Amino acid sequence: MTHVLAADPTLADFGKDPLWITIIKAVLLFAFLMLGILFGVWFERKLISRMQNRYGPNRAGKFGLLQSVADGLKMGLKEDIFPRTVDKVLYLLAPVIMVIPAFLAFSIVPFAGMVNLFGVQTPLQLVDLPVAVLFMLAMGAVSVYGVVLAGWSSRSPYALLGGLRSAAQVVSYEIAMGLSFVAIFLFAGTLSTSEIVNAQGQTWFVFLLIPSFVIYVICMFGEAARIPFDLPEGEGELVGGFQTEYSSSLKFALIMMGEYLHTFTASGIAVTLFLGGWRAPIPISWWEGANQGYWPVLWFLVKFVLTFSFIIWVRASLPRVRYDQLMSLGWKVLIPVNLAWIMLVAGVRSVMLNEESRMIALGVTGVIVIGGLAIWMRFDTVNQRRKEDRKAQVEAEFEELSEEPTAGGFPVPPLDLPHYHGVQHKEIPSGTN
Repeated sequence: MTHVLAADPTLADFGKDPLWITIIKAVLLFAFLMLGILFGVWFERKLISRMQNRYGPNRAGKFGLLQSVADGLKMGLKEDIFPRTVDKVLYLLAPVIMVIPAFLAFSIVPFAGMVNLFGVQTPLQLVDLPVAVLFMLAMGAVSVYGVVLAGWSSRSPYALLGGLRSAAQVVSYEIAMGLSFVAIFLFAGTLSTSEIVNAQGQTWFVFLLIPSFVIYVICMFGEAARIPFDLPEGEGELVGGFQTEYSSSLKFALIMMGEYLHTFTASGIAVTLFLGGWRAPIPISWWEGANQGYWPVLWFLVKFVLTFSFIIWVRASLPRVRYDQLMSLGWKVLIPVNLAWIMLVAGVRSVMLNEESRMIALGVTGVIVIGGLAIWMRFDTVNQRRKEDRKAQVEAEFEELSEEPTAGGFPVPPLDLPHYHGVQHKEIPSGTN
């Protein structure tokens, strides 16, 4: 049984705050996210520039700290252009739908345990629910409507196709992301974020559930449309994707803000569900007061910044994949591996909770593992044989085509030139066409 300190909040501690405390926490969360966007953009530019041996922003303010502010003012003050054929209501509503769910999804992230906020004992978390993680997934699903509406309301075939591709990407990786949380629910016994953090009092889930963490990290890049899965941004090199008809104005700034907030939410959820949340790492956790008061805010921010830095590092290191590779990875690899991992975790968890069925569960798990290995080896042998047959077929076709004088099977008429291929041709009389 996990040891829970008195400072560890539970679901029973929520819903008791005065209204003014709730408003203060909401304002603090909003300020954290807005300042995080400004400094996050600056930090990403500076870190990538250092990795690429250049300076990055260094003109606006000291060390370029005001560059993000200048970019925001520029986009906000630019002329707002409306194409003639757009659906104005949905055209304006789409960026808002992308931003608001991103703010709401971060409301379930705990920054610390019980703290004294202006004389009131309250958990340093805006809200918690019995289905808090599902609420986060639901907010991610709602933001997809903003992407689809942005493409559809533009009344442009390029924007519509870009919106459908982006929506297909997000929906595909949401499924694998949701499945990666099931193992956590089995071990924690709850969907509440504060109680999931409490369940990691002894061991973080990143060590117990490494496959779930790896799958979540991959889905995190796909969900937030970050490199190597930034296909919506890659479409900007051709036309512009779902935001083709959005000029560099306030609407465009809202779209960029929504995408950046998704990255923040993905980092916060990774810290909360896998990296112990606001709990101090070993050996700092050996200090009795490490997880009390406002010290947990420091541990959470350090983990959050390190996770965000990892996302930036991947962006500066990996190339963009093709769209078919993106979808194949999500549907053919991540989801089947996730389902197999959930079955294994469920079997192990049932063994841990029920000693009477331990031998039966171990036997069933062993049969499943051995059967899975046998099936995998069988499929691997068949695939290897198919590759060899295909290689032999291609080589045979290549040899057959190389013997033909018609450029690989395409008929090429002979050139009517004198001495062509050693054959004497009749000269063309002068004055003829």
